[in-house]
Amino acid sequence: MALVLRDGERGMELLFIRRAEDPRDPWSGQIAFPGGRAEPGDDHLQATAVRETLEETRLDLVSAGEYLGALDEVQAMARMQRMDLAIAPFVYRLTRSADASAGHEVGSVHWLRVEDLLDDRARSTMEYGPEGAAHLFPCLRVDGLVIWGLTFRIFGDFAERLRAARPTGGDE
Repeated sequence: MALVLRDGERGMELLFIRRAEDPRDPWSGQIAFPGGRAEPGDDHLQATAVRETLEETRLDLVSAGEYLGALDEVQAMARMQRMDLAIAPFVYRLTRSADASAGHEVGSVHWLRVEDLLDDRARSTMEYGPEGAAHLFPCLRVDGLVIWGLTFRIFGDFAERLRAARPTGGDE
């Protein structure tokens, strides 16, 4: 999985995708980061993230990106059940202008300002599950998109690292 940053007109932006609708996909239609399953030709999980980002968004992280580092692996869940699947997120920053567009597995691509994502006003909850048994989950609501579940958890790790890296002020 790749978290892709770019310098936008109003500050740093982060790439999200809306997954295409597919009844076989437990994350169908949800907001996510580019990424997917490893294939035999992938030398390592970072190569998987680069390949999947290219397939899903047409962004070539090898030629247009700079690798910044990895986040902690996250355990996947689907339909409120733990899956035997760990997600390895890798962070990149675009070093040159490059357009993202939706590949066949993606319904749409979205660049969201990091500051908007970090804003406390974006924090919310959403209801998920069958009526009568629905549960409330934490989420972010930005530009009409709802970011929750695995993507919310991965962004939470990224946000903590961003906050820790920011200067705290004090004497200069």
